[in-house]
Amino acid sequence: MKIVVLAGGTSTERDVSLISGSKVYHALKEKGHQVLLLDVYLGYEGDTEGIFERDVDWAEKIGAISEQNPDLSEILAMRPAGYRGFFGPNVLKLCEAADVVFMALHGANGEDGKIQACFELLGIPYTGTDFVSSAMAMDKGITKDIFKAYEIPTPVGIRLRKGEQETRQVPFPCIVKACCGGSSVGVCIANNEAEYEAAKQEAYRYDDEVIVEQYIKGREFSVGVMDGKALPIIEIAPKVGFYDYKNKYQAGSTVETCPAELDADKTKEMQRIAEQVYAALRMKNYARMDFMMAEDGSLYCLEANTLPGMTPTSLLPQEAAVVGMDFGALCEKIISLSFR
Repeated sequence: MKIVVLAGGTSTERDVSLISGSKVYHALKEKGHQVLLLDVYLGYEGDTEGIFERDVDWAEKIGAISEQNPDLSEILAMRPAGYRGFFGPNVLKLCEAADVVFMALHGANGEDGKIQACFELLGIPYTGTDFVSSAMAMDKGITKDIFKAYEIPTPVGIRLRKGEQETRQVPFPCIVKACCGGSSVGVCIANNEAEYEAAKQEAYRYDDEVIVEQYIKGREFSVGVMDGKALPIIEIAPKVGFYDYKNKYQAGSTVETCPAELDADKTKEMQRIAEQVYAALRMKNYARMDFMMAEDGSLYCLEANTLPGMTPTSLLPQEAAVVGMDFGALCEKIISLSFR
């Protein structure tokens, strides 16, 4: 099968996306597929004739670019002068030539439904959920509205726009986060007014809209859902602080237990809620839901991830492994679901 793995881009999660893409790329090559790994923004400017048949390590080529230009401003400056549009050179051409595009993108312009909508119009098959559910899940404010409508337990919260007057309704401690951010970028815990103001300013660096919600003290979990059915639950226990960007992607900083040590009733309850979220947000193929369990045992769904990370420390691959699905098999399963 001819497969384009699409990664990189211009979001704050660009580096994570490149790691996900590289891992998926190698796994699919080992399964015998003809695979390209493309940076969606930088594209490929060389000759495309017979490109799927070439013996090239595309992960090495893209990895070299990332290491030499880790700063987003440098990446943006690498585009040819006067080149218009988000997609890099030959990206759409090569995606149209592939049998399927494996979406290894994270964050804005990748996980928010924009690229999915474009692919729908062009008739390009791609992995993951569609543009409607991608857009709804990316916006944490919309997600909270849907959770409320479907009576899905979630922390009490409010949405704020940059510059607007506010009357804070969420008591300390509270969580402040960018409305459309990912990988816990721009997420802070505020224990007093000074920390609250600083947390808002940090979140506003990434989005003009932020979410302020109650802080839930307890245990953190994640539940992958594939084709509407929940996978085994994984518990996430950072050694220091909370599950922020550093603890998500720095090996050894978090203790992850799968299956999570929960009684049968609590396991079924959390998996049922994860499947309910999947259905409420009209998701397709696969996704991952994040949870907190308060000290009294109450469950709260924090958010849904439509393109979960596929890095060496990512949660979904660990959950799939518990049911006997190795990483390569997981990638092929995701592709097979996309054709349905």
